[in-house]
Amino acid sequence: MMADEMQTTPVTEDAPPTLLCVDDEANILSALKRLFRPQGYHILSATSGKEGLALLESEHVDLVISDMRMPEMNGAQFLEQVKNRWPDTVRLLLTGYAEMTATVDAINKGGIYRYISKPWDDTEMVMLVREALERLNLERDKRRLEALNQKQNEELKDLNANLEQRVKARTEEVQQTMHFLELANEKMKKNFMTSVRLFASMIDMRAEKMAGHSRRVTDMARRVGAQFNLKTNDFNELMYASLLHDIGMLGLSDKVLEKPFSVLSSEERLEYIKHPIKGQMALMELEDLKGATAIIRSHHERFDGKGYPDGLSGMNIPLGARILAVVNDYDELQNGSLTSIPMKEEDARAYIRDSRGTRYDPQVVEAFFAALGAVIADEGGVLVQTAGLKPGMVLARDVSTSEGIMLLSKGYVLTEDIIGQIYGYEKTDSKPLQVYVKA
Repeated sequence: MMADEMQTTPVTEDAPPTLLCVDDEANILSALKRLFRPQGYHILSATSGKEGLALLESEHVDLVISDMRMPEMNGAQFLEQVKNRWPDTVRLLLTGYAEMTATVDAINKGGIYRYISKPWDDTEMVMLVREALERLNLERDKRRLEALNQKQNEELKDLNANLEQRVKARTEEVQQTMHFLELANEKMKKNFMTSVRLFASMIDMRAEKMAGHSRRVTDMARRVGAQFNLKTNDFNELMYASLLHDIGMLGLSDKVLEKPFSVLSSEERLEYIKHPIKGQMALMELEDLKGATAIIRSHHERFDGKGYPDGLSGMNIPLGARILAVVNDYDELQNGSLTSIPMKEEDARAYIRDSRGTRYDPQVVEAFFAALGAVIADEGGVLVQTAGLKPGMVLARDVSTSEGIMLLSKGYVLTEDIIGQIYGYEKTDSKPLQVYVKA
């Protein structure tokens, strides 16, 4: 039996939702943990239906994700027992296309909320679980309110039997209103996400080279954002901003959109660089997108302060915008939006790597390469202790602090004054700097 961060205290309203993932394949469990850990959920895992039932007996679980094909007890049999013994627990089923007969059985006997075909889409999976938990909370709130109404009705009945019919009518009215509110809330959330995706599709349709751009950028932003363990709200703002980051381009002329940025005239560039502000203004009245609009406005800022529209630098740029800057440029380098000749994937990676500390936040670049499953190539040079530095030496790599803040850039020629400042910094920070010089 396996469990991550086993819960030993009673469940409270402030406790994070608990997810139980059941699958006999360790790689599937690991993938689910990586996907949901940044969402702030309490995650349990089991490698069989029997282990899953044992965990349910000792732990409060809000939602179960079970694979269909497992030895001894398949997903349908397991979820049927979950339904009978813990009917309030939301049940999701992972299934393959070849398992539809068993899936129908799970729907009929296990009362599952949704079934998910493998391989799944991470963004849709996260959204589905979030919606299921929100629905569960609404149902719990509804039961609490109904219990409160029932108690009040009994008290009123005892106080005045003549008011019984009026109280009953009022209770039915409240319940009906609650039902309408629940339906309206669900519809509003669904329509909101549909509208966001519709806008993203409209943006991608403006130019042939932009087809699928928003989807690819959003997928990569999700993977990089997961490296930073963002809070749920910050993660959602990054997702919305990634989908809508180019909405300001809807106001650009076709002539400007058809050209790579590198060949735009001065007048055309002035028009182009206004699109982040236009994107923020287009969405500013939507309160739910307030955080996302700040990311949209700043996603063309540069770490060295030479970006636009506000010339922000370093940590003054919102983290979501620093992430979006990397993943957006990575895709645009390959689709020909930035340069006259589209880059190959390896060339685009090299461009991102070489722009650490100038265009991009070094920490975000590290996270980007980690999300790609790659490493930043060794740039060479000889590591020299501070005591061995001499005037005239040329830096082979950027010199950065342990927090990723760049102090000196690659190619800088050391002087006595700069070497003295390096000594002083190490003495203050109590941490040696990694200084690589050309051989």
